[in-house]
Amino acid sequence: MERIASVMYLYPNKEAEYKQKHDELWPEMELALKEHGASNYSIFLEPKTRQLFAYLEVPDKEQYQKISETEICQKWWVYMKPLMETNPDNSPISTDLIEVFHLA
Repeated sequence: MERIASVMYLYPNKEAEYKQKHDELWPEMELALKEHGASNYSIFLEPKTRQLFAYLEVPDKEQYQKISETEICQKWWVYMKPLMETNPDNSPISTDLIEVFHLA
């Protein structure tokens, strides 16, 4: 199992709306995540900086990354764009983190 972690960036005063949208995650988006191998997926908020820390586990990172090609993922990105910093393709701007320690 591969572990993936990244940081994303919320706009000011969008914390509650971001949480609400994830509390109401579309069933189609949940299915796409699972079909692409995502499990143990969590997103944490650092309130002072509005940074989001995302963590998930996947059996195959290359297979997981193909989710970005799906219609539902691209639709989700458009839906979330008003809340966070995004790239020109509407994907969230994110910084991949490098694992330096793991206790199994």
